[in-house]
Amino acid sequence: MKRWISIAIAGLVFGAAATHAAQVGLIKINGAIGPATANYISRALDLAANQNDECLVIELNTPGGLANSMDDIVQDFYASRVPVVVYVSPEGAMAGSAGVYITLAADVAVMAPHTTIGAAHPVSMGSEDETTNSIMMQKVGNAYTKVMQTIAEKRNRNVEWAKSSVTDSKAITSEEALKMKVIDLIATNVPDLLKQLDGRKISDKTLHTLKAEVVEIPMSAGEEFFQLFWQPQVMMLLLLVAIYGIIAEMSHPGAIFPGVAGALALILLLYMSATLPLNIAGVALILLALALFVIDIFAPTHGVLTGGGIIAFFLGALMLFNHAPVGYHLPMSWIVSTTLVTAAFFFFFVSKGILAQRLPKSAGAETMIGKTVNALSRIDSTGGKVFIEGEHWNAVSDVVIKKDEPVEITGIEGLTLKVKPKTN
Repeated sequence: MKRWISIAIAGLVFGAAATHAAQVGLIKINGAIGPATANYISRALDLAANQNDECLVIELNTPGGLANSMDDIVQDFYASRVPVVVYVSPEGAMAGSAGVYITLAADVAVMAPHTTIGAAHPVSMGSEDETTNSIMMQKVGNAYTKVMQTIAEKRNRNVEWAKSSVTDSKAITSEEALKMKVIDLIATNVPDLLKQLDGRKISDKTLHTLKAEVVEIPMSAGEEFFQLFWQPQVMMLLLLVAIYGIIAEMSHPGAIFPGVAGALALILLLYMSATLPLNIAGVALILLALALFVIDIFAPTHGVLTGGGIIAFFLGALMLFNHAPVGYHLPMSWIVSTTLVTAAFFFFFVSKGILAQRLPKSAGAETMIGKTVNALSRIDSTGGKVFIEGEHWNAVSDVVIKKDEPVEITGIEGLTLKVKPKTN
C-alpha cells in the first residue's frame, strides 16, 4: 500500500513539474524597431529562460527600424538560453528591413498566411554629401549583405535569397518564403503554431508545446514610454520647444522658464539624434529659419524675414527625417501642422513688435512734444523759460513770446525746448 502511495505522489509531482514546464512565453512587436524594442526582447528572453519556458514566441509586424537595435536583437538571439520563434503575424503583416534580419536570426522562422518578408537594404543616414553618402551606403550595404549571409548560414536558410533581400531589396510572400526555405513554417494562428512546433528539436532541446500554456510578457511602463518617446514626432516637438523657448527668452530676458525649457529640449534632441539620425541639410534650414525669426523680432522688416523663415522651416522639416530608417519618417500632417503653428507663433511675436514700434512714446522727454504750457519769461531766439513735467526748461522761439502767453512745444534739442506761440 505504501508503495502505491509513493508511486502516486511521485506521479503527481512529475505531473505538476511537467505542467509547469509546458509554458510558452509570448511577446508582440508591432511597429518600428528601436532601443525600447531591443530592451523589451532582451528582458523577455531572460524572463522566459528563468521561467523554464519551452520557447519564446515573438509576434512580429514591422516595416523596419534602427540598425543598432536590430544588431542588438540578433546578438541576443544567438546568446539566448531559450529557443526563439519569430512569428510574422497577423495576416497582412510584414517583416521589412530590420525585420528580415530578426526573422531569419530566430531558431524557428514562421509566418502567417498572406504576410510578406523582404527589402532589407539599409537606408541612407543623410549625414554626408551625396558623393560621400553614396560611397558610405555602398560600404554599409556590403557589410550588411555579409551579416545577412552569416545569419542565413547559421540558421540553414536560403543564403542566396537572404543576400538578394539586401542587395536588390527583394521581398516575397509567406508562401514563397516557405517554398524557398527562407522560413520554416506557415501557421494560421498561435495554437496552430504550437501544434506544429511540438516535438521539434532545437539544439539539444525537444519542444513540448502542444498543450503548453501561453503566457504573454507585456512591455514594462518604461519600455512603453521609450517606445513612444523615441519617435520623430517627439523629436519635432522637442525642436519646437527648443526654438520657442530660446526665442521667448531672448525677446523677454529674465523670464528664465522658457530658456530653461528650451535648453533641456535641445539637450534631449541632441541625445536622441545620436540614435535616430537627422538630415544635416534639414537641420541647417531649420537653424536658418530660427535666425530669420530672431532677426525679424528685433529688426523693422515688417514680417518679411519671418515669411522666409517659415519657408525655410517647412523645407527643413520636410528633409529632417527623409533619410531615417523605415518607420521613422515624419508624417506630412506633422510637417504642415508644426509649420503652421510656428508661423502663427512668430507672426504673433513680430506683429506685437511692429505695433509696439508704432505706438506713441509713453515715457521720456519726447512725450512733451505737442503739449501746451505758459511762458515763465520772455522767449525769443536767444532763450527763455517754461515749466513742464515738474521741471524748468530752457526754451527758444523764432517768434517773440511774452511772459505768461501760451506756447506749444514743437521739438527738443538736448536740454532746450523749441516752442511756438499757441494759436486757437
